[in-house]
Amino acid sequence: MATTVQAPPVNRWWQLFFGVVAMMAISSPQYVWALFTTDLTKNLGATLPEVQVTFAILIVAQTFLSPFQGYLIDKFGPRSLLSVGAILTALSWVLASMATGIWGLYLSYGLLGGVGTGIIYVGVIGLMVQWFPDRRGFAVGMVAAGYGFGAILTTFAISHGVRTSGVSSTLMLFGAIIGVVGFLAAQGMRRPRPDDLPVAVRNAKLVNANRESAHGYRSSEMLKKPVFWLLFIMMTMMSTSGLMVISQMGAFAKDFGVHDAMVFGMAALPLALTIDRFANGLTRPFFGWVSDKIGRENTMFIAFGMEGIAMTLWLMTSSNPVLFILLSGVVFFGWGEIFSLFPSTLTDTFGTKHATTNYGFLYMAQGVGSVLGGPLAALMHDATASWTPVFATVICMDLTTAVLAIVLLKPMRRKFLSASKEHAADVAPAYK
Repeated sequence: MATTVQAPPVNRWWQLFFGVVAMMAISSPQYVWALFTTDLTKNLGATLPEVQVTFAILIVAQTFLSPFQGYLIDKFGPRSLLSVGAILTALSWVLASMATGIWGLYLSYGLLGGVGTGIIYVGVIGLMVQWFPDRRGFAVGMVAAGYGFGAILTTFAISHGVRTSGVSSTLMLFGAIIGVVGFLAAQGMRRPRPDDLPVAVRNAKLVNANRESAHGYRSSEMLKKPVFWLLFIMMTMMSTSGLMVISQMGAFAKDFGVHDAMVFGMAALPLALTIDRFANGLTRPFFGWVSDKIGRENTMFIAFGMEGIAMTLWLMTSSNPVLFILLSGVVFFGWGEIFSLFPSTLTDTFGTKHATTNYGFLYMAQGVGSVLGGPLAALMHDATASWTPVFATVICMDLTTAVLAIVLLKPMRRKFLSASKEHAADVAPAYK
């Protein structure tokens, strides 16, 4: 009689490693886009606003298609879909290198790139919340930091390539590199079996400050729950705040008179952007780890409140180049952790079984925030001829979200879990 040989347990820390690598591989399309715009404008005979539409398509495709992408990953498995995501991301750059018109750029770098990077982003986040129920905030923060930090490894090489070989050759070469690295990382990733998780996680109570639903809610169930929509509104407000700064920083730095100022022998704006990138990456695992210890909502109150206070001080001292740089780092340190706190909170609340698809719906808040913090914030500035109303709006969003975390989200989640009798601390049922 044939016997089935059970595969040995998989070390989940390797899954975290592969997840970080995959996220680093697909970070460049978003974070180095600015290096291509000047040459693409010349090569395609287009205006800068026309070329910039490509970036908007990339972000919209990455965020608004994420529920569908998450569903496919849940249905067909992470290895296959993450591999497809890496291939699409590579193709987006390779085809963009051969584009002869603006629509070719839209369909390649924009649409294909958004779909490919979105598959990997949502897929990796969905896997980490399953592999690390006891360190969920930290693990999600680490892979989110990989997405934030990844472009640091490619920025200077791509910049050099554009200057020496041209934008087409650079897109072709680095598109292939991105695809190969992402594809290889995907081969090592899969969903956890119950026996893959450490015994302490399977058989003991959670060692952190958070409880997880024992029931894995489907998206159709989740979308009927008020607690999901509260999370969506909160993430939208926080996304709007950070994306306003990311998209408008060059403009308001110029209006504040610090754009060309020199600080420590360096131009203020590039120095601020460099510090911001590190702060934006470091905050994700840090506050994720903090939230594992003291709870998600308590951490939200601290981090979001810190950003609101920093934004207020930033506006009040806007003409001081040194404070402009330092406070910009504090702002990003208080913002970037939304990419570890919200997916962790969502999975704590609605379980791990459909975590990837569920997060796809919440991640759409990032797309909404990109519209509110980008073109609508710019329209508000143009209508008022001042950045003060824009800053005042996002400061209110920060502080309101911080208060909502404690006053509304915390008791609402507690009541939701208790009423459903799914507040058991043992996470094993979520893997049945």
